[in-house]
Amino acid sequence: MGTVVDAVNQEVNGSLPTEKKVKVVFVLGGPGSGKGTQCTNIVEHFGFTHLSAGDLLREEIKSGSENGTMIQNMIKEGKIVPSEVTVKLLQRAMQESDNDKFLIDGFPRNEENRAAFENVTGIVPEFVLFFDCSEEEMERRLLGRNQGRVDDNIETIRKRFNVFVESSLPVIEHYRSREKVHVIDAGKPIEDVFKTVKNIFMTA
Repeated sequence: MGTVVDAVNQEVNGSLPTEKKVKVVFVLGGPGSGKGTQCTNIVEHFGFTHLSAGDLLREEIKSGSENGTMIQNMIKEGKIVPSEVTVKLLQRAMQESDNDKFLIDGFPRNEENRAAFENVTGIVPEFVLFFDCSEEEMERRLLGRNQGRVDDNIETIRKRFNVFVESSLPVIEHYRSREKVHVIDAGKPIEDVFKTVKNIFMTA
């Protein structure tokens, strides 16, 4: 039986049209930094398609495909889904879309993700939006929105902060060294944050 990577390769490579030139913007920030809200605004104002790696994995599992079953089994066994699998799902979503401008939210989560994305797709992001927010503010927001979400308790929140700092900050530093990172003060009110975001997209 093939691996999950083989299954995705077969599925993706067998169904993609010819390569198209796409524009990608990575959107990074800790849990509660307001990424999702700002992605919605960017989609509305600038015509991007919003892709979430987590959503694509969940959709693949829900689809009941062989590939989805393998992903689900890996998650159940506590294994990390290989970067290449997530990248192939993102690649397929971009190829199947009529759009050529994409916001990729919450990915790459670490340096391995970043390298896999560039190696598999051949795409380097136009730029990276980093929603920078203090841990205290993110904690306040996450606890404030707690509507029965199991991942919004204080211990889990702090673990997620630590994972973000350890894994994602090296990605930000990589792109910062290439002058591709726009740091946004995400502690401000939503409207003020979006003013900053708008200026970046209008001048990029």
